Amino acid sequence: MALVIPRWADPVTLQGTRVTLTPLSPDHHDDLVQAVKDGELWKLWYTFVPPPEQMGSEIDRRLYLQVQGLMLPFTVIDRATGMAVGMTTLHIDVTTVHLGIAGRRLEIGSTWYCQRMQRTHLNTECKYLLLTHAFEALDCIAVQFTTSFFNHRSRRAIERLGAKLDGVLRSHMILADGVLRDTCVYSIVRSEWPAVKAHLTWQRQRP
Repeated sequence: MALVIPRWADPVTLQGTRVTLTPLSPDHHDDLVQAVKDGELWKLWYTFVPPPEQMGSEIDRRLYLQVQGLMLPFTVIDRATGMAVGMTTLHIDVTTVHLGIAGRRLEIGSTWYCQRMQRTHLNTECKYLLLTHAFEALDCIAVQFTTSFFNHRSRRAIERLGAKLDGVLRSHMILADGVLRDTCVYSIVRSEWPAVKAHLTWQRQRP
């Protein structure tokens, strides 16, 4: 019997002015390999970014999780060039499965962008598109973000969105090198979305 993907995980294209979030596909493999080489992002110790030789298996992993109803994966396309410049996802906060609200509280994560696109308007627009889809199309009650305590650039970017720190999970994950990671958990709840949306709209309009 074929698995039925939950409605929230149905593939969808999210179109912005500078970026398009398009459903992840194996066809994006070569562009994503070139993107990840810009900055050698897989060498960052405090996060996971697939190295070039593992890009195919990472695409397969994300698409498998989508079929399981656990993730909605996107390729980030720079509209100016038409090239893939990164990956991002909406995925389930696993704690909600036991509460019966899976898909109502999602996490934006598993995100990386090539180095040349970092600290540009790209991240703001990607988050605007994902948050709009989560709150306005999927009727989420909250969207969360998690990152390493030591990933200060990521933490600042999350805080600039308007997300609030819920807490720090001590020794939350074991990284590939065996180091224990403390994880910062941020969220935006539905009542905060109108103000956050206005803030992100203003940021997107800046030159």
